[in-house]
Amino acid sequence: MQQRTPEKSTIGEIVAADFRTAKVFETHGIDFCCGGKVALSTICSEKGLNLDALKKELEAVQSAPVERSQNYSSWELPFLADYIVNTHHAYLKENDAQIAAYVRKIAGVHGAHHPEVIEVAAIFDKIATDMTAHLKEEEEVFFPALKRADAARTSGTTPKAKDRDTIRASLLILHREHEEIGDAVHSIRHLAKDFAIPGDVCNTFMVTYQKLKEFEDDLHKHVHLENNILFLKAADL
Repeated sequence: MQQRTPEKSTIGEIVAADFRTAKVFETHGIDFCCGGKVALSTICSEKGLNLDALKKELEAVQSAPVERSQNYSSWELPFLADYIVNTHHAYLKENDAQIAAYVRKIAGVHGAHHPEVIEVAAIFDKIATDMTAHLKEEEEVFFPALKRADAARTSGTTPKAKDRDTIRASLLILHREHEEIGDAVHSIRHLAKDFAIPGDVCNTFMVTYQKLKEFEDDLHKHVHLENNILFLKAADL
């Protein structure tokens, strides 16, 4: 198969090959997780960016040797699934409820002068609720089927039809839910004006916006690892 030129490669493929490029895309406001299926040349046209200049920025971060710990696409499927659970699922379980409580608090205190935080609170409450079911689906249904199918393939046998059907059905559900959660997070960033802190608010407001930005950063990497690496490996099964 002929290798694609960088401009024809999708954002997701570029970041999957080298996660360090994610910082370049973030700097230019380019979605590399949920919007990762768009070609580099296309996103440059849409955003009015200079393609050659962006390629040079990407080449600059790609020029250094990639550490094994950053080369996620080389990881075995079961290890990648465990990493996602132990890192990103754990983060969500530890932080979702606290962030939701913070956002509800600043909505109650500052909502009169900053009505956008009332809408942010409603959106985040739905994200927290939806993520609970999403993580449960992955941990109890999708990942176990994935590991069984991968073990079968590794041993030289055909994965069971039930596991293949489970993987196929889960991929449809999880892809759709990722798009919905991605849209919700984008809405929060827009409402929060890129998490700029107003001059008339308390420390809790500032901490809440910092936590929302932290949540967004973690979610971007989480969804990228699934959409652009793990889900593609799963589809091969």
